[in-house]
Amino acid sequence: MTTADGTTTALDADGTTTALDADVTASALDVVRAGVLTTVQDEGRPGHAHLGVPRSGALDVHAHRLANRLVGNPADAATLETTLDGVALRTRTAVTIAVTGAPAPVRIGGRPAPWGAPVRVPAGEVLDVGRPTAGLRTYVAVAGGVAVEPVLGSRSTDLLSGLGPAPLTSGAVLPVGTPQRPAPPAPDAHPWQAPPHELVLPLLLGPRHDWFTEEALRTLAGPGYRVSPAANRIGLRTEGPALARIKENELPSEGMVLGAVQVPPDGLPVVFLADHPVTGGYPVIGVVPEQHLAAAAQAVPGTPVRFVVRGG
Repeated sequence: MTTADGTTTALDADGTTTALDADVTASALDVVRAGVLTTVQDEGRPGHAHLGVPRSGALDVHAHRLANRLVGNPADAATLETTLDGVALRTRTAVTIAVTGAPAPVRIGGRPAPWGAPVRVPAGEVLDVGRPTAGLRTYVAVAGGVAVEPVLGSRSTDLLSGLGPAPLTSGAVLPVGTPQRPAPPAPDAHPWQAPPHELVLPLLLGPRHDWFTEEALRTLAGPGYRVSPAANRIGLRTEGPALARIKENELPSEGMVLGAVQVPPDGLPVVFLADHPVTGGYPVIGVVPEQHLAAAAQAVPGTPVRFVVRGG
């Protein structure tokens, strides 16, 4: 952001700002409208659970990678993940961008622009990504990537641990890196998984499914669950029938994996997503394999959830 004395600052990992020199600010994005929740995300910081640091990273990793590929970035370049109502950015120099994930209206300088394709945005224009027409999270990639300072090897915002840059605020400035190669020709078509009307999640039982009654396991596999409005980057919370336990004693805290389905005292399953805690004290009834979590990231509140139980 530019202050009254003409100094330009950028968003820091701790949410504060740092003065930038002219070279760094030569290519940057001014945040005109931050949206409800827009964060910087890459492929996260795996391998730090022993430090109490979860992976974090883009919730819909397929959409994140596609956006990067469309603008010629490596897969691990940082993009913007918007939630619910998009974002608006003003470019300081001409840049190439691509918008993927939940389909949403895209406008550049007030004029309609393509979604799911690389687009050149002139200097000084406003890129406006609106509310998705389906799904929940949209990804904005810029050639060169969002070049905020990495923390533990990642530029991702981790809402639970507080690592990485704070969620975007209006007036902030996002530095943009140098493109590594020209954007590839725009494809005629590319694979895209539409946001689900029903979220079907395979679930491998364990390690604590024996803490629950047989009736609870049948209930879990049946209809009646839906995505809760309280779902977030930490976990996909559900609404529906409570699961009854056999064992009511306390459980020592133990390690958690991405996709773990924990059952807190209210009996309603929570599917842990990218910003989940690394330990927990409630029983894990099963685990959803990682490759199925991108669909969970796009499931809007009220979407029916069906667990396909395997094993046990």
